Formats: sequence, structure tokens, C-alpha cells
Amino acid sequence: MKRWLLLIVIAILSMVVYVYGLKAAGKNNQPIVFVPKTIDKQIEFWQVVEQGVNAAAAEMGSTVKVVGTDTEKDVDGQIRLLREVIAMKPKAIVLSALDFERTVPIAHEIVKAGIPLITVDSGLKGGISKSFIATDNVEAGKKAGEALIQTLPNRGQVAIINFIKGSSTSIERENGLRSAIQRDTGFQILNTYYSEGSSEKAYDITMQLLKDYPNLQGIVGLNEPSTLGAAKALHDSKKPGEIKLIGFDSSMEEIGFLEEEIIQAMVVQKPFNMGYVALKTAVQLSSGQKVEGRIDTGSEVIWKTNMYTKPNQKLLFPILDKRP
Repeated sequence: MKRWLLLIVIAILSMVVYVYGLKAAGKNNQPIVFVPKTIDKQIEFWQVVEQGVNAAAAEMGSTVKVVGTDTEKDVDGQIRLLREVIAMKPKAIVLSALDFERTVPIAHEIVKAGIPLITVDSGLKGGISKSFIATDNVEAGKKAGEALIQTLPNRGQVAIINFIKGSSTSIERENGLRSAIQRDTGFQILNTYYSEGSSEKAYDITMQLLKDYPNLQGIVGLNEPSTLGAAKALHDSKKPGEIKLIGFDSSMEEIGFLEEEIIQAMVVQKPFNMGYVALKTAVQLSSGQKVEGRIDTGSEVIWKTNMYTKPNQKLLFPILDKRP
């Protein structure tokens, strides 16, 4: 009888181990889902972040699925996508939230479902994610302000072309920018205009600014499309260099405008490293390891005078730099 009881216990334990093993194997085969702000191929920043994600995934033997909205202003669309992703039960989610507050409820659903959540580039109110990997955007905004001060010794009227209203990134960059230039009474900040992540809209905004404010001295574009649209407008209006433009990020077109001195300086982030670190952190978190709550990937100010140095060439062409 004891022998039979022992065999039954062994059989039950074997079944438990087998089922647990199946579940563990299934979990290991699940992808990590990366949700950028947009999958628009025209915005190079997010293409480079994805390259970093894929490089880390290949190195760590992980599978990545990328889903996203067509534009950076489709907050409702991102929320719907995230609900679909929760149903997939992925190993982890790496998210760049389109809205600092509106994305919070769906983020709580992710956490409640037991899915590790990492945020990259743009965070969430309340610090819901286990780790936030991004540029220190307040500091980056200050750098843009300091570059504007350096470029405009006589100060004057300036305009801010931001991107998505309500995005943590846009809020923090503008706060940093304003903190740098508002201390100087020589500046008159006209307003904040929102491109909604569209270079075409930034172009139209800039053209209207040139018409409405003939004494305009400077513009700050707070992301790639905002900067690019403003640069194209200045180029087409035959005012390259007359109105000083400080921008963000480093698409190939922006680099060309920097060389032509239509853009005076760019605050360049490290999107490849951002994606690489975010995916690596997601893998660590999903395997039960402790991770840092906040990782600053840094930023640099690039001028035409320093754009050809080796470190800055790596920043301008980040795919050349495979590791953080």
C-alpha cells in the first residue's frame, strides 16, 4: 500500500512539474511587444529606436513584435492597441506613451494582468512602469534654451513649436526650455504652437509666424517633425540663417539643414541606445531580475562647428554605434 501511495504521489508531482514546465516554456516563447509613439517610417527617430530594440533582442535571443499607430496624435488608437496586446499575454511590454495621463488606466490594466511594463522616451503619471528609459527631457530643453541664448545675443521674439499636447516628453522639454530663457527679460516668447507630430503642420505654422511676426528672431522645434517643418519653411521663405532655429533629433534632412546653417543647433538624443537599453531591461524584468527605476540615456548639443567630430558622428549616425 505504501508503495502504491508513493507511486501516486510521484505521478502527481510529475504532472505538476510537467504542467509548470509547459507554462514556463510557453511564457519563454512569448514575444516582448514594443509600442513606439508611431510606426510612421518618415520619422527617423522611431526607426532608430526600433533598430536598438532589435539589436538587443538578437543579442539576448528574444522575439520582438512591434505595433503602433500611424501618427503620434492617435492616443485612442494606442489605447486600443494596448488592449489587444494585453490579450496576447506577452512576456513584457515596452511602451512610449502618447499621453502622460490618458494612457494611465490602460497601463494599470497591463500591470494588473501581470505583464512587466517598461516605458521608453515618454513616461506615465504616477510612475507605473517598473523602469523608465529616456532622455532627461527637462535638461534637454534647458540645453535648447541655452543654445538659443548663445545664437541670439540681441534676444528678441521667439516661438516654440512643440509636438503633442499632453505628452510627458513635450511638457518636460518645454518646461526646461522656458526655465532657461525666461530668466532673460530680453526674450519675448510669442506662444507655443503644436505640430501634432507632423512636419507639414510645423511648416504651415512657421509660414504663418513669418507672416504675422516680421520681427521674429528665433524658433525652437521640440522634436524631429517640428524642427524639420520649420527648417523647410525657412528654406522656402528665403530666410536661411536670418531667423535662428534650434531643433531636436538628427534625421538625415535635419543634418543637411544644419550643414546649410538653416538649423543653428540640434539637441540630439541617443535613440539607438534608448531602444537597446529598454529591450534589455524588459528581458531582465521578465526573468525576475531587479532593474533600475530610471535610466537617463543622455543628450548632446550639435552645432555645425562640432558635427564632424568622431563622437558626434556616432550620434548623428547612431546605427554605427552598436552598443550603449
